[in-house]
Amino acid sequence: MAGGTSWAARSGFARFAAPDRAESEDAAAGRGLLFAGVRDAPLWSVVLVVSVIAKSAAALALPAAVAAGIDAAVSGSGATGPVLVAALAVLVLTVTDAGAELANAYYVTDVTAGLRNRLVRHALALGVPGRRRFAAGDVLSRLTADAARPATFLSVLITIGVSVLMLAGCLVALALIDWTLALTLLVGIPPAVLIVRWFVAGAGGPFLRYQQLQAEVVTRLLDALRGVRTIRASGVRDAETARVLRPVPRLNETGRQVWAAQAQVSWQLLLLIPMLQIAVLCVGGFGLSAGRISAGELVAAAGYVLLAVGSFEAVDSIVKLLTARIGATRVATVLSAPAPAVASEPRRVGDGRVELRGITVRSGEQLVLDHVDLTIPAGFSVAAVGRSGAGKSLLAAVMGRLVRPESGTATIDGTPLDDFPEDALREAVACAFERPALLGATIHDTIAYARPGASRAEVRRAARAAQADHFIRRLPGGYDTPLREARFSGGEVQRLGLARVMLTDARIVLLDDATSSLDTATEMEVAHALQKLLAGRTTLLVAHRAGTAARADLVAWLDGGRVRALAPHDELWLDPAYREVFGA
Repeated sequence: MAGGTSWAARSGFARFAAPDRAESEDAAAGRGLLFAGVRDAPLWSVVLVVSVIAKSAAALALPAAVAAGIDAAVSGSGATGPVLVAALAVLVLTVTDAGAELANAYYVTDVTAGLRNRLVRHALALGVPGRRRFAAGDVLSRLTADAARPATFLSVLITIGVSVLMLAGCLVALALIDWTLALTLLVGIPPAVLIVRWFVAGAGGPFLRYQQLQAEVVTRLLDALRGVRTIRASGVRDAETARVLRPVPRLNETGRQVWAAQAQVSWQLLLLIPMLQIAVLCVGGFGLSAGRISAGELVAAAGYVLLAVGSFEAVDSIVKLLTARIGATRVATVLSAPAPAVASEPRRVGDGRVELRGITVRSGEQLVLDHVDLTIPAGFSVAAVGRSGAGKSLLAAVMGRLVRPESGTATIDGTPLDDFPEDALREAVACAFERPALLGATIHDTIAYARPGASRAEVRRAARAAQADHFIRRLPGGYDTPLREARFSGGEVQRLGLARVMLTDARIVLLDDATSSLDTATEMEVAHALQKLLAGRTTLLVAHRAGTAARADLVAWLDGGRVRALAPHDELWLDPAYREVFGA
C-alpha cells in the first residue's frame, strides 16, 4: 500500500465509511443499533443462530454419508448405516431450515417494531419541544424503509459467517479425501475475495446516495401534498411536479451505478464458480482413475465443491449488509440528535401564575423574541398583540413548552417548565391552534384526544360550548362519523380544536389565533362560551382582532422582539401606534 494508504481510502470507500466526524459518530451509533437487536429479541436470536449452525453441520455431513453409502453399495457391504445417517441429515436440514425461517421472521418483526417505536417517540420529542432538524418526508423514509433494514443484519451476518465456516469445512473435507482437491479449490478463493472486496468498495457510496435521494423525493412530495390547494390555485402544477422530480435523474444515475457494480461482480463470480467446479471434478476424476479416491468420494467431492462455491455467492448478503448498515446509520442520525430532557418527578400546578424571564428565541437566523419578560397573574387572561412576525405564536409555544428558548426561563407558579413531567404539563396546559390537527378515528375521538376516557355527554357539552354540536349532528354518523369521511371548513376545524380544549380541566389555556377562521357572529358566541368556561383560568390569547384583545384582562403588546407594553386594551387604544397594529 503506497504511502500507507488503505484500500478503502484509495478506492473512495472511505468517503462512505467515515466522511467526517459527525457522520463517523452516526455510523458508530448505527453499528450499535445493528447489534442492539440481539438484546431486544434474545430468544429468537439464539434460535436463529442454533438453527443455522445445525443446518450447516447437516449440510456438511450429507455428502460424506452419501459417499459412504455409494462405496458400501459398490463393495457389496451393508449400506443401512450410511443411508440412515443421510436420512437424518436431510431431516435435520428440513427442520432447521424451517426453524431458521420462523426465528428470522419473529426476530425481524420484533426488532423493526421496537426500532420504529423508538424513532417515532424521538422524532416527536425533537419536533415538538426541541429544535426541528428533520423534514417530515425524510423522517418518513427513515421510519419505513431504513428502520426495517437493521433487523436483517443478524441473519445476514450469520449467513456470511457460516459461509466462511462452510468454506473452511469443505476445504478440510476435500483435504481428507485428497489434498489435491483442496488445493484446487484453494486456488479460487483469493480471486473471489478480491471480487467481493472491489464490489464493496465500489457500491458503498452509491448505496448511501441512493437512500438519501429517495428520502429527498419523498420529502418534496409530502411538501407538495400539504400545499396542493395552493399549488392548484396558483397554476404552478407543472413547475411543482418538476421540483418534486428534480432528484430523479440523479437517483437514476446512482441506481445505475449500483446495478453496474452488481452486474460486474455477478458475471465475474458466474465465470469463476463453474471453472472451479470443473477444475475440482477433473482433479477428482484423475484421482479416481489413479485409484487414490473411490467413486463415493468423487461424489462427495462434487457435493463439497458445490457447498464451497455457494459461499462465493454471498454477494447478495454483502449487499444486504451494506443496506442494513446504511439504514441503521440513517436511523441513528435521528436517535442520536439530542432531545430536551424532561423531568420525571411529580409536579403540580397551583393557581397558574406564569412568568417569563429573558426569553430569547430565533427563527432560523432571525431574532424573534429578544430577552422577553412577561408575568401573567393567576386567573388573568392576556392577549398577545403585535404585527405579523412579532413572535406572538412563538410566545405561546414557549409557554406550552412546544418550543425551547435559546435562553431565559419560563415558570408556572415559580417552577421552571423543564421541571414538569410531560403528562403533568399536558394536564396543566391546554392549547388550541389556528389550524388544529384532527387526530383519532372518529369525531368523538378527536375531541376527546387529550382525554380518551371522556364520556359522550362530556364530549357533546364541550362541542356545544364551542358551537360545534350542530354541524357534528348533521354528519351521517354524528359523533361516530369516521374522520376520513368528514369534510370541514376552516372555521369548523377550529371549533373542533376549541372543543378539545374545553373538555380539559387545564389550569392554563393557550389560544393561538384559535378563532381566526370564525365569522363575527360565531366568534361572539364562542367568545361568550369561552369567557364562562375560562373564568378563573390563566389564559393567553394570540389576537389579530381588536375585539378579541378587548375581551382580555390585559394586552401584551409585542414590538421589536420585546413586550412594549402590558396594559388593558382601552388604555393602549389611545396610542396611534397600537391602533395601527389592527389596521385602525
